[in-house]
Amino acid sequence: MDVFELTRALVDIESVTPNEEAVGVFLLDRLSRLTAESGGRVERMDVEPHRFNVLATWGQPVVTFSTHIDTVPPFFPSRDDGEWIWGRGACDTKGIIAAMVRAIEDLLAEGVRGLGLLLVVGEERNSAGAYTASRRGIGSRYLINGEPTENRLALGSKGALRYEIIARGRMAHSAYPELGDSAIEKLLDALGRVRRIKLPRDPVLGESTLNIGTIRGGRAPNIIPDEASAEIFIRLVDSGDSTRLEVSRAVDDLAELRGVLYLPAVHLGSADGFETTVVSYTTDIPAFGGAWGKPFLLGPGTIHFAHTDEERIRKTDLLDAIDIYKKLARKLLEQ
Repeated sequence: MDVFELTRALVDIESVTPNEEAVGVFLLDRLSRLTAESGGRVERMDVEPHRFNVLATWGQPVVTFSTHIDTVPPFFPSRDDGEWIWGRGACDTKGIIAAMVRAIEDLLAEGVRGLGLLLVVGEERNSAGAYTASRRGIGSRYLINGEPTENRLALGSKGALRYEIIARGRMAHSAYPELGDSAIEKLLDALGRVRRIKLPRDPVLGESTLNIGTIRGGRAPNIIPDEASAEIFIRLVDSGDSTRLEVSRAVDDLAELRGVLYLPAVHLGSADGFETTVVSYTTDIPAFGGAWGKPFLLGPGTIHFAHTDEERIRKTDLLDAIDIYKKLARKLLEQ
């Protein structure tokens, strides 16, 4: 398969978190054939039942390419209009997987060794695959993590702080609200306090931002609600310590605060001869914890199409990414 065919084949396998098994099996088979032909080895790295990372190595890895195999919902299959490949995961990150595989194939054909390819589950939810891999470091000195950066090296990426806020009350007839205790009103008060928190700013990463992503609650308009919940996501620009404390104080006695994900912001490596950028999203890099080497963040596509119903990646960007990945790997191997 060329890079376009491989991208479309991957996109057409639904892998919305946590349903990554089918695409994992496909990649395990694809890389098993590649490693058999080129003297490498491939293995499953179990994360949970029916969920596993895929690791392929050629010699002792000095440079490891890595990205994730899960996507956000909803799934929709691929299509090709000549300039773009469309579909869920096209840029985040199945096109990136295809470009990495093709770059590694070219490097192997040139006799290059000391390479690894680590494909992980769960990045879109809680980095479960990366946390598992962080306990299995194999001595790689450099990690090239793939996310859509428009083929520029990212100098930094924001962190992530994700909470579920759960409020509880007491049901009553809505004509007699004094007999009940509204969980929705408690939740709204808690969210109001959270929205008033002054979030930090970083000179490189910019503003920390808050998104109230979901709100659920209540049973009927004529019932005082006994339950309500919300999910919030804060993009961190620092360690997140002060923000976590402020959120806890804001929610306080109004509701229960459940932590779902916490990843601090990171500042990343640069290299001479590569264009650079800064990204506002979060990656698996903090979850790896340095176990796979000094991190670099680089990939084709733009994040502005990711997580949308118009997700797509330009074909020329995929071709450029193959050369850029090879160039960066050679540079790191020389070091």
